[in-house]
Order: sequence, then structure tokens, then C-alpha cells
Amino acid sequence: MRTRLSALLVPVAAATAAVVPVSTAHAADGYDRCPVGYYCMFSGLDGTGDMIKLTRSTPDLAVLGMNDRAKSDWNRTASTIYLWSDANYSGCTAVTSSGPTGKGNFFPTYRDFFSSVQFDGPGGPSCGTPPGEGR
Repeated sequence: MRTRLSALLVPVAAATAAVVPVSTAHAADGYDRCPVGYYCMFSGLDGTGDMIKLTRSTPDLAVLGMNDRAKSDWNRTASTIYLWSDANYSGCTAVTSSGPTGKGNFFPTYRDFFSSVQFDGPGGPSCGTPPGEGR
């Protein structure tokens, strides 16, 4: 009797496995991990590495593990983003505009440089554009 019962279970299990749908979706990677409506910073170039996503000003990126670690960003908000060199909105600032120009790698001089993020300013003294570098 045992053999007969186990023989019946095998075909049922095989038939059940055959009707499981196969997913072809893949997880977002790079910049595509940043959702609409967020400002995202990445620890690697081209949207790679660790990512933080923000919807409001953040006076100290150390709390989120991104102090002096960001190498690229994407501003998917309607706000102008001011990146401050020091915590608590001090030091100098660089600006990341909203829209298609608000995505990319930081100038080499400004990689691993920023410590706070402010939405819509007023901003502070400019960190300047490193000589010979354009975005």
C-alpha cells in the first residue's frame, strides 16, 4: 500500500511544478534604482554601489552612511538640490538641477566630498567648477 501511495504523489507533484509561472522581470540596477520623486546618491560611479534616496533636506549624511562617500547622483525631484561640503549645511555648495541634467558622476574633485543635502536652497558659497572639468 505504501508503494502505491508514493507512486500517486510523484505525478501530482510534477504536474503542479509545470503550472508555476516563470518571471522574466529583473531588478533595477544602476541609476534605475532611483524612484521618481527622490534625490538619490550613489557610492559608485554611474549609479552603482550603495544608494540612499531622499525626499527632504538631510543635515548629516553620516547618519545614512553616505558622508564623504558619494560619487554619482540623480535628482528625480522638482527641487534644486544643494550639496554641502560639510555637515549641517556648512562649507561650500554644488548644485544638482532637476530634470535630465540632474543625473551623472561628480567631478573627480567632488567625489567622496559631500556631507549634507539641502532641497531648494538657499545654498551657500559655491565650491566652484574644477579647472578643465565640465558636466
